[in-house]
Amino acid sequence: MAFDFIVTSLQQRRSDSLYRQRQSITALSATGITVEGRPYINFASNDYLGLAQSDQLKQAWQDATELWGVGSGASPLVTGYSAAHQALECRLAEYLQREAVLLFNSGFAANQAICQGLMAQGGYIIADKLSHASIIDGALASNGKLQRFAHNDVSHLQRLMNKSADNKLVVTEGVFSMDGDVSPLKQVSQCCADHNAWLMVDDAHGFGVLGEQGMGSAELQQLPQNQLPVLMATFGKAVGTAGAFVAGSQELVDYLVNSARHYIYSTHMPAAQAVATLASIELIRSQSWRRDKLRSNIEYFKTRANQLGIALMPSDTAIQPVMVGDPDRALQTSRALKQAGFWVTAIRYPTVPQGTERLRITLSAQHEVPALDELLIVLAKVVQHGD
Repeated sequence: MAFDFIVTSLQQRRSDSLYRQRQSITALSATGITVEGRPYINFASNDYLGLAQSDQLKQAWQDATELWGVGSGASPLVTGYSAAHQALECRLAEYLQREAVLLFNSGFAANQAICQGLMAQGGYIIADKLSHASIIDGALASNGKLQRFAHNDVSHLQRLMNKSADNKLVVTEGVFSMDGDVSPLKQVSQCCADHNAWLMVDDAHGFGVLGEQGMGSAELQQLPQNQLPVLMATFGKAVGTAGAFVAGSQELVDYLVNSARHYIYSTHMPAAQAVATLASIELIRSQSWRRDKLRSNIEYFKTRANQLGIALMPSDTAIQPVMVGDPDRALQTSRALKQAGFWVTAIRYPTVPQGTERLRITLSAQHEVPALDELLIVLAKVVQHGD
């Protein structure tokens, strides 16, 4: 029978506690979700600043639909590129101090486009071992050769760079999505400069929350365009909307416009989405209290977790993982937290390496201290005693 491996594959996933299922959310608020009629405090969202439910953004999107409608109607090189998209690109370029910006429908598409576009003539993509799947898939689908250096290990990167020639693209993340730690971008950038390589940073989880103005890892670590030629970030996390961008030189953007199949052959994001995204970025820059509150929540959560004997992974960001180390145990712990009213996701292989299954707790500027306390008390009981 054709494709009979499908049934076998699904059975094996169930047996290994790796089977994945979607959950239909019927209501959503700043810090809560409702699933199958039951409300939960949400500690799994990437909406780090609470902007996805902002009344100001909702109004901006609604107002923009009156002018632009609800869809772009075409790919950007046909009629899908509007003044709204252009305004977002220009303002982002200004804030990021880059020559140009190009919008994409998703970070996955942007990473694929970068890897395949820059490796059109071959070369090497040298990626951090924990780089996002979209980077790895993009590299494997390119004409380049993929090498991977040990996580945040600049000395290992140096050794790999000594062995490779031609076009070299070093890829890492500003904030790693499953561990919550950050990349030593200054050292990585210097290594790239020493070996005539380009540095690319996926800042999906840093953009909006890091830096004095919230412009991400490049701002925080003060990396100008010549030290960070390729910057990618998404709008679906701290910005609270959807989509992504690539920032860099005008030549890089022009090249992608002319070569990136993910851009050329895809209907563009709605103009109203671009308007709401720009409104969000202006709020991020003007409402520093959101980042201040998030940092306060992070510090409080880590301090109380330590007091309660909860072992967290080393992270100073909104991503606070608790290592469990077994897929079945991770699922059981997640279910126990949900029974107590907290939505926390179990992260399992292949999203993380086998043996590093974990709970991925994400904090928001909208969370309040009583909710953090309640989660930590339940978490301490579940993790330490297995109740």
